[in-house]
Amino acid sequence: MRSPQRTAVRRSAGLWALETALRRRGFARIAGADEAGRGACAGPLVVAACALPAGRRGQVPGLADSKLLTPAARERVYEEVVSRAESWAVVVIPVAEVDRRGLHVTNLEGMRRALARLSPAPSYVLTDGFGVDGLGVPALAVWRGDRVAACVAAASVLAKVTRDREMSRLHDRYPRYDFATHKGYVTPAHAAALAALGPCPEHRYSYVNVARAVGQNGGVFPPRMESVTG
Repeated sequence: MRSPQRTAVRRSAGLWALETALRRRGFARIAGADEAGRGACAGPLVVAACALPAGRRGQVPGLADSKLLTPAARERVYEEVVSRAESWAVVVIPVAEVDRRGLHVTNLEGMRRALARLSPAPSYVLTDGFGVDGLGVPALAVWRGDRVAACVAAASVLAKVTRDREMSRLHDRYPRYDFATHKGYVTPAHAAALAALGPCPEHRYSYVNVARAVGQNGGVFPPRMESVTG
């Protein structure tokens, strides 16, 4: 496998600088991967991969790290990414799998699954923060990649919007937890609901705060149906 030679990255190119440098070294299709829901204690882990085209078509208006965008802006950027991307994929990993395999292992496997679904396959992969082996192409883990590389930022938006939509659907099933507001992350309101109600089947039972809530509410986890990974 080739690795890029040392090359200058022009900061003036912003989010597109790293991909431009890689293309100058012969890597035609650059894909990014990122996840949403890693820090949540409820709801699925969602992993996305995305390859943007070179040139003006790949210059997605408003693209940024999903955490820096308002919900309305994320929705707009999501639609732009979907319409402009060379290829993209989203994998939704249910809470049962996160509990069974562990968060980090599940996250890495989700990135492999999402990247494997890209067609045409990428020639180089950028990931946010964590190195992912077994991809069959050169790859680089980029610290704060969703703020440095356009393809990673695009993947972050795909993952975040997909997960937020799923958490809104879960809110309709379990309204007392207010998933539509906090999206399964640990907030004072979510902690209070857990303490008062105990967990629902969409909580991650392997998490300490969820297990503590079980102890406060009779010591029995609610049954859950095994979900199929998307």
